[in-house]
Amino acid sequence: MTEQRSKSRGARSPEPNDHDEAPIRALYQALLECWNRRDAADFAALYAENGNVVGFDGSQMNGRAEIEAALRQVFAGHPTAAYISIIKEVRFLGSESAILRAVAGMMPPGQSDINPAVNAVQTLVVLKEEGRWRIALFQNTPAAFHGRPELSEKLTEELRQMLRTILPDRRTSKRAGDVPSE
Repeated sequence: MTEQRSKSRGARSPEPNDHDEAPIRALYQALLECWNRRDAADFAALYAENGNVVGFDGSQMNGRAEIEAALRQVFAGHPTAAYISIIKEVRFLGSESAILRAVAGMMPPGQSDINPAVNAVQTLVVLKEEGRWRIALFQNTPAAFHGRPELSEKLTEELRQMLRTILPDRRTSKRAGDVPSE
């Protein structure tokens, strides 16, 4: 589940309009929905053939086949938490490349709140290949804010506010992935 708050900032050349952001935002949303559904094949299919993932723990996956195989193991090994995210920025680097920055929290299975210990800053680098946006790199960095607990608390509250907008009655749904997308 993703909130889309920001508009394109600082685009240099060419000057994209807001409409150009929509497929990139949708690609990121699809990525998180695939994770929340625990669908390794669909997750990997969103990447360029030589796409890369840098996971929360620093693990690295290179190429679609490795991404799919690694996620199959992750999903088979234990229940995964669902992502809740807020897109902060989409910035075009050119007409066929862009960066998306977001913050994300995770809601453990059976819970109705995020776990602040695994809040993250996420970066997506996307490229247009044959008219279609593909993920070149997805990096999921811990939002640890060492020595700055106020920043961690602020991010957690921002994500909780987002969670409240998508799960207004938390008694009816236990996972963000259970909520129909907008």
